Amino acid sequence: MTRVLVTHHHPDHMGNAGWFIKHHGAALWTTRTAWLFSRMLTLDVQAEWPAETIEFYRRSGMADDVLQGRLAERPFNFADVVHPMPLGFHRIKEGDEITIGARRWRVLIGNGHAPEHATLWSLDDNIVIAGDQIIPGISSNLGVYATEPEADPVQDWLTSCERFAAIASDDHFVLPGHKLPFTGLPDRMRQLIDNHHSALVRLLDHLDSPKSAGECFQPLFKRKIGAGEYGLALVEAVGHLNHLHQIGKVTRHMGDNGALLFQRI
Repeated sequence: MTRVLVTHHHPDHMGNAGWFIKHHGAALWTTRTAWLFSRMLTLDVQAEWPAETIEFYRRSGMADDVLQGRLAERPFNFADVVHPMPLGFHRIKEGDEITIGARRWRVLIGNGHAPEHATLWSLDDNIVIAGDQIIPGISSNLGVYATEPEADPVQDWLTSCERFAAIASDDHFVLPGHKLPFTGLPDRMRQLIDNHHSALVRLLDHLDSPKSAGECFQPLFKRKIGAGEYGLALVEAVGHLNHLHQIGKVTRHMGDNGALLFQRI
């Protein structure tokens, strides 16, 4: 083994990269942002919840029982589930050409689900290694966190999807980071784009009166959100509200309970 190539920094993808590097002498190949995030997060171990995170949850309108339940537990730490990261790495970036086995691949970068997410497009046949940038059946989570509370991952996502849609072909064979391989990439890209535009329309209709992110699950997801899904739903709701605010479709103000309230203009 000579290298481990990782598409993005999330722990279910980066998790064992450091183990392969330590025990098999492999080199880490990934984007600069993926390495920086992973390195930073593995070093940033919190025994107690940071004040900034608690404030972010309150500003997002997290239900009080959920917040109190979290505060009673040790915070999730990236280092709990990811092997220590190496000091150095080999950077991959937009437009790079990489040879893996008998194939040559072009690196194309997406954003929204994770910053500087690498995808690989074969120059020799029709295979695409998509990571979590393009997956079948569901849309990747577009979350906002306390580290960048004003982020607009929805715009980043839509921009990336439009760019990939322009080069997608029906014979592309897509290997996603989750679920099964698939074809029909042009249709899938249009589904992903239309899904979020429709969600934004439903969300805007829902904001006839001031509401926090924690009150916006139904129009976005069209189903009941359980305890196991609550955290991801909340950060995605913040992402969609941030987008509407940044394109001038909604106003926002601080409510009496410390949550940001959004209302359509």
